[in-house]
Amino acid sequence: MNNNFFYSFPAIKGKQANRDFFVIMCPLSILSKLFIFSEDELPPEYRAQRILNKNRIPIIAQYIIDNPKDYVFSSLTASIDGNFEFLPFNNELDKNIGILKVSMDSRLLINDGQHRRAAIEEALKTDPSLSEETISVVIFIDEELKRSQQIFADLNKHAINVSKSIGILYDSRDPIAIISKDLVESNEHLKYYTDKENASLSKFSSKLFTLSSIHETNKKLLSKLNLTDKESIYFVKEFWDILCNYMSEWQLVFSKELSPAKFRGEFISSSGVLLEALGLVGNYLYKNHQKNWKDILKNIKHINWNRNNLDDWQNRAIGTSGRIVKSSYYIKLTKNLIKKKLNLPLTKDELKIENEL
Repeated sequence: MNNNFFYSFPAIKGKQANRDFFVIMCPLSILSKLFIFSEDELPPEYRAQRILNKNRIPIIAQYIIDNPKDYVFSSLTASIDGNFEFLPFNNELDKNIGILKVSMDSRLLINDGQHRRAAIEEALKTDPSLSEETISVVIFIDEELKRSQQIFADLNKHAINVSKSIGILYDSRDPIAIISKDLVESNEHLKYYTDKENASLSKFSSKLFTLSSIHETNKKLLSKLNLTDKESIYFVKEFWDILCNYMSEWQLVFSKELSPAKFRGEFISSSGVLLEALGLVGNYLYKNHQKNWKDILKNIKHINWNRNNLDDWQNRAIGTSGRIVKSSYYIKLTKNLIKKKLNLPLTKDELKIENEL
């Protein structure tokens, strides 16, 4: 390489589709300087698919800052347009391990990982000690960046998002995720009838609940409560114990008198919208009726949860199409009705929603 000004990286050379590519280790401190991401510097045809969602950046940055000992990032993917040279350490032993020299006047464009790059830059401002840590970058040689858009499309075409339930199951940081997982394991009914993998239940599923719906319910149940307080955690277990013992239709499933599939076809009381509405009611009871909240909640056994009870559930849990509607508005309307059924007063905001209905 004739240019005397270049970057040098320890690298491994590989081959895909009969083209050489490289994997390098890049210090976090130079990542943002080396792989510039600025729409002004990119040709217009490359900009559309690379607009940063700036709301994501502080969330990812905070993840790094909060977990300096065990944060994890996958590799970035980049294209290089410019002069480069690969120098193997030893041609005889392994000609694919060596030093990649890249001309400083090259254009290095991130194809996948621009939010990670931007978040790392933000995290370094708060914690400069991260500067010596590294991230792997997969580099493709791409003259004039002609393949850049196709690389982006190919990398994202077959990506599959992890289901929300799986994300919760594997999450050991989120305190409510931990509480929800412990709850499911400790409650004999939830343990057997909760799908821990899928975000929704298939028509013939043998489960009543999903881990994600239990988690969302617990988020509402614990709203503005101290998550590290043992009393709050015990409250969650007591709340679900009452539901399992006083939801008479659930009992039909637990006693195997009714299959889960048939239950879901006839009743709405295990749906996400109902559970989250109950979570809101439970939160209200705990804050306003600490001494007798359990006795009040037990009266759910008198509520008619049948799908055919449209006088109660139409335009609350059930939409005009006859299907259960999962939206924050419907959850609030459903919560209001449950409160009425339990002879609990509605707040001004709740009355406003009722008047709109």
